[in-house]
Amino acid sequence: MAKLYFKYGAMGSSKTAQALITKFNYEERGMRVWLVKPETDTRDGADVIKSRIGLSAVCTVIPPECDIYELFRREHGDADVIIGDECQFFTPEQIDGFRMIVNDFDRPVLLFGLRTDFLTHLFPGSRRLFEVADSVSEIKTICECGAKATVNARVDGTGRILTSGDQVCLGGNDRYIAMCHKCWIERIRAERENKKYERRKK
Repeated sequence: MAKLYFKYGAMGSSKTAQALITKFNYEERGMRVWLVKPETDTRDGADVIKSRIGLSAVCTVIPPECDIYELFRREHGDADVIIGDECQFFTPEQIDGFRMIVNDFDRPVLLFGLRTDFLTHLFPGSRRLFEVADSVSEIKTICECGAKATVNARVDGTGRILTSGDQVCLGGNDRYIAMCHKCWIERIRAERENKKYERRKK
């Protein structure tokens, strides 16, 4: 029986690489893979999924208004498995569409992405996956202190941690640092205290 899988991790945990390796493993066994990503993710080109280690593949881009269930039924019903990257950017309705594909067509759907944003708030797509996925697993990475990283800390051009802004801001290592919650909080406090000290000196 097919399942809906949600595989999440912090920035830099090799989610995309694992998605592409999973695609290769299915195809090596002669199975057809429908590889998808949300339209929001434009970092590596309109229809490309690319990992930090250099793996890449052409994919179908899904705009937010797309009915994923109907698109699969009309055009991709011959696929044996669906693999999606950056799934936090799918709408809750699209996550429900993936859920129904699993139910109605008995196809496994494996979705890779972030759990939370730079303020540790769930993305809408990720929230819905926690609610309806059959299997939820974490792809782990570590903070510079050696602890498990759970926070996608957003930084500005000078490396200072940002604590306000839009939920969606695309970027890689230039914009985000994977940190444990303790280091994230301590660095925010230290930067705020330093800012106060600088203001007092003026």
